[in-house]
Amino acid sequence: MTLAEIVFQQKKLEQKYGVEGKVAGRYVEAGFHVRMNVNTKHGRVSFVAIKGGEKLAVDVVSGKKVVGREELEAIKRKAESLGARPVLVLYGSGVVLGDDAKEFVRENKVAVKRVRG
Repeated sequence: MTLAEIVFQQKKLEQKYGVEGKVAGRYVEAGFHVRMNVNTKHGRVSFVAIKGGEKLAVDVVSGKKVVGREELEAIKRKAESLGARPVLVLYGSGVVLGDDAKEFVRENKVAVKRVRG
């Protein structure tokens, strides 16, 4: 994919899906194929990113919020049902990870990424 195609796809994703699309655009730029709003038996995942043999189930959290253990457990269950690695993206400076969530991240293999708008 050329750079122009990547930029075009990033703009389309951001216009259609907002914050989730903006984050998905970064994964497209990294070479991933992205499917938006994937439903599982445990709920909706923001998007699934696939590259080679790697499959990521990504949930995006934005706004002013403290992310707790429950959100991390939910993304882990959703990712397991898809056969993917769980990734939680904290978008913006208003989203913080709670103390109980930090322990859960250390104990389990849930990747937490921070994206600043």
